[in-house]
Amino acid sequence: MEYSNPKRENDPYSLPDIEIFQIPEDYQPEPENDEEPYEPGWYWWSCLPGCLPEGDPTGPFETYEEALDDAREGVEE
Repeated sequence: MEYSNPKRENDPYSLPDIEIFQIPEDYQPEPENDEEPYEPGWYWWSCLPGCLPEGDPTGPFETYEEALDDAREGVEE
C-alpha cells in the first residue's frame, strides 16, 4: 500500500490509499468469471486498508514505479 500524497506518510492519523499489484504473465482467470481478463503488468487502484477498492484498476504499466507515478499524478502537494 502507498500514499497518494507522500507528505501524508508521517501523519499518524493517515492511512495509505493506493494499492499497486501485478498481474503475472501466466495469469488464468476463473472459468466462471464472465469479465475480460486483464493484461499482464502492474496496476493500481484507490483502496483503504480493510476496504474494497474504489472502481476498476488502472493499467497495465511496465513497472511498479510507473504505476505509482500514474496514481500520484495530479495530487496536490
